[in-house]
Amino acid sequence: MSRAILPLPNIMIAPNGARRGKADHPELPITIAETVETARSCHAAGADGIHVHVRDEKGAHTLDAGLYQEAMAELQRVVPAMQVQITTEAVGRYTPIQQRALVQQCQPASVSISIAELFANEEQALNIRFYNDCLEAGIAVHHILYDVKDFQLLTSLFDEGLNTSAPVQLLFVLGRYSVNQQSNPTDLLPFTDELSRLGINSDWSICAFGVGETDCLVAAHAAGGKIRIGFENSLWHADGTIATDNAERVSRLRELLS
Repeated sequence: MSRAILPLPNIMIAPNGARRGKADHPELPITIAETVETARSCHAAGADGIHVHVRDEKGAHTLDAGLYQEAMAELQRVVPAMQVQITTEAVGRYTPIQQRALVQQCQPASVSISIAELFANEEQALNIRFYNDCLEAGIAVHHILYDVKDFQLLTSLFDEGLNTSAPVQLLFVLGRYSVNQQSNPTDLLPFTDELSRLGINSDWSICAFGVGETDCLVAAHAAGGKIRIGFENSLWHADGTIATDNAERVSRLRELLS
């Protein structure tokens, strides 16, 4: 019997991402142990989910299934109440075949997948089957959408056999193509306009970049969305100061939402 699809967390911490390192911020977690400790502190601050990237022995982003399984097990042990989402981010290095293989090997409760990356090989039928297999197995797929074109690509799959029996989980990435990746709350409007136009059954969240991250997250919350926050996308509070750590970002946001 498959697991039930978990809804998106209200506040998901994204503590490291694929590109930043200790040179960007000394409290950015690199090892699994550091990531687990960050999850613990962020959960105490109010986050109920974590978006996980693991690194290899050189500190580089990897889609190594063994490392993800180790991270998932440790997170379950230390913060069992926190939803764990793994990433399939390609960073120009991994293929759709490798992305699908990671999910098939790990069988996570939740995974984020960029539709633009997965469909770069144009294997539409294969990818639709993969998505439907995830639903059948109780794996929540969080679709990363960088712009409205990605949104339209996803919805075009509904008529091609994509199973939509569960709410479609969406991540709207605000300001990916803006100058210096500085997001603005107005970046949300094309996505919410499209969502309203389509009227699909969805569970959505956002992430944003730079000093504007906080304002974007507050705007999304007011519009009924959920939140992804953390050093993957921004090191800064709304006043332009650099956060002490990921947990401080969560705490500051919670103060604004309360």
